[in-house]
Amino acid sequence: MKEKISKLVNVYKKNGFLGFCKKLYAYVVANYFNKISLDVLLRPDHYRAEIKKMLEDDDYDRIVLWRSSFGYNVPLYQRPQHISRNLAKNRCLVLYEVTTMTDKVKTLQKRHDNLWLFNFNNLALTRLLMEALDQTRVPKYVQLYSTDWKLSVQDIGMYMRSGYGFIYEYIDHISPELAGTSSLPVNITQKYDYVMSCDDAFVVVTADLLMQDVISKRGTKRLAYSSNGVDYGFFQKFEENFEFDDAFQQILSRGKPVVCYYGALATWFDYDLVKKIAATGKYSVVLFGIKYDESFDENLPEPVENLYFLGPRDYHVLKYYARAADVLMIPFRITDITRSTNPVKVFEYMALHKPIVTTDMNECHKYDSILIGESHADFLEKLDRAMSLRQDPEYLALLDREARENDWSYKARAIIDMIRTGEQ
Repeated sequence: MKEKISKLVNVYKKNGFLGFCKKLYAYVVANYFNKISLDVLLRPDHYRAEIKKMLEDDDYDRIVLWRSSFGYNVPLYQRPQHISRNLAKNRCLVLYEVTTMTDKVKTLQKRHDNLWLFNFNNLALTRLLMEALDQTRVPKYVQLYSTDWKLSVQDIGMYMRSGYGFIYEYIDHISPELAGTSSLPVNITQKYDYVMSCDDAFVVVTADLLMQDVISKRGTKRLAYSSNGVDYGFFQKFEENFEFDDAFQQILSRGKPVVCYYGALATWFDYDLVKKIAATGKYSVVLFGIKYDESFDENLPEPVENLYFLGPRDYHVLKYYARAADVLMIPFRITDITRSTNPVKVFEYMALHKPIVTTDMNECHKYDSILIGESHADFLEKLDRAMSLRQDPEYLALLDREARENDWSYKARAIIDMIRTGEQ
């Protein structure tokens, strides 16, 4: 309960009173009223038939239940959607848990071949699904993020006793900042402790420091490195005559080179650095994304010349804005979180063939195309260097090669290769 109250406080800070009321109403409906579905209770045979058809019509070798509350239809596609989509392309039937606040799926809905959106919060529907899955003979898995705070160790234990494999994606340093709470939810810490002492769990890590942590506690058994990646093909396709909104068009009309960041604006974002970039007067500094916590308003209470916050853009149009920039950046403070962060956006930046400047994050040192600023002064120098590389053919070829090498298809394959060892 304490964690939920902390989460609600953060929602209030980010969205104001009216926004808080709307989200609270949606949360209550989704997590309480929608647990009981009269339609499923009144028409169980109809939904049994739908589930049976799903299990019979798709072509797959294994079933994966994605059980973390990360909506599928959100403005920014992240690792959950990409990994699930690519697992589906590799003969996994994926049932992706929706959040009804964002996905509006009360029962189940086919999204792609082998990928279904499923409302596990609908208790009657979930019971019908589990009854049907009990009759299947293909390997079955439950997969979730290390940051998931809904499922408990007891829930995972019930799955494993029923014959499911458990895939634990260790994606970030375990911290309350990422959970959006004042202290770590018990379910997060208990699942972490359980996994580190459970040889039967499959563990996926996204960064070297996370891998070192796992190896120190449970060795290399059932362990796979699968960093974040990019849908390379998506970032090569652009429609002609795309029109920017007025706010961005006005920034472009000022004629200054655009240095851009998109993503969460949170405590790990280096607000002092972006203010220094703006203060040079050389660039228009553009930030797209969401205020993940109150840090933006605390650090930027007043407008700053040459610095523009334009809010979020949908994943499908964001690439147009990023492509219009001269340099793409990741100005994160170096903390326990960012030391073990493998940013999705850096691979998208590569695929857009734009010079990249980041702060001194461990994972960024792996890629030759990234210019790393080891201090604020060095970051400003690297921006100047990046500007000179905008049309450099060798550098652009390097960006393209590293983007191709980090397509999401390879990241999903690493997971499949790992779990296949347990199926032999």
